[in-house]
Amino acid sequence: MRKHILLSNDDGYSARGIEALYEALSDIADVTVVAPETNHSGASNSLTLNRPLAIRQAKNGFYYVNGTPSDSVHVALTGLVDKKIDLVVAGINNGANLGEDTLYSGTVAAATEGFLFGYPAIAFSLVEREWPHLDAAAEISQYIVKKQLEKPRQSPMLLSVNIPALASHDPNNIRITRLGRRHPSQAVVPTISPNGETMYWIGSVGNVRDFADDTDFGTVQNGHVAITPLDLDLTHHDEIELTQRWIHS
Repeated sequence: MRKHILLSNDDGYSARGIEALYEALSDIADVTVVAPETNHSGASNSLTLNRPLAIRQAKNGFYYVNGTPSDSVHVALTGLVDKKIDLVVAGINNGANLGEDTLYSGTVAAATEGFLFGYPAIAFSLVEREWPHLDAAAEISQYIVKKQLEKPRQSPMLLSVNIPALASHDPNNIRITRLGRRHPSQAVVPTISPNGETMYWIGSVGNVRDFADDTDFGTVQNGHVAITPLDLDLTHHDEIELTQRWIHS
């Protein structure tokens, strides 16, 4: 039986990345697209709780939601899509999601929402912005998705995949990595509004401080596709006993 994929993103339902990924995945599975109406880069895992959400369908069949990436997947899984879903996919993102970017990324959040509901989930990001060599990125994404559909893992997994902008990709070019680290972001940039009010732009991301060969940063810098398995347990297990002694001392 043909598998069924739920596809979302954070760049919006009309973004080039999701269109290319839809075409690639439609060759190997049935694909339902439920994505944000507009760009929600940096939305992380936010859900819209202060208003109802509207769902509309574009001429190409894509559903779009006037909310966040997490909203889109949440609505799809809990009310919109009736057909059994085998995999949740997000992307292809317009730019990298490396290191701490995964905490802010709406693309990773869309995949994470599927993972929270017990589905295997994969987020795809193209490292350079404006989707250079998008066809090659879609092709390697299809290869990775096909691997999951043909040989599904025993338990659901959450993967963040970062793809360097190369004209072609060899499956042997894939590396399994850990997250690297950046320095703190740069300072906010003040600006003056037309009515004289001081306002602030969030500053640029910080410099990379951990780009060893086994990190996602180092891997894509060396021209390889980086697959990073993610876990949602934020507990600092090594600190439990220390904190217990500290609070009762």
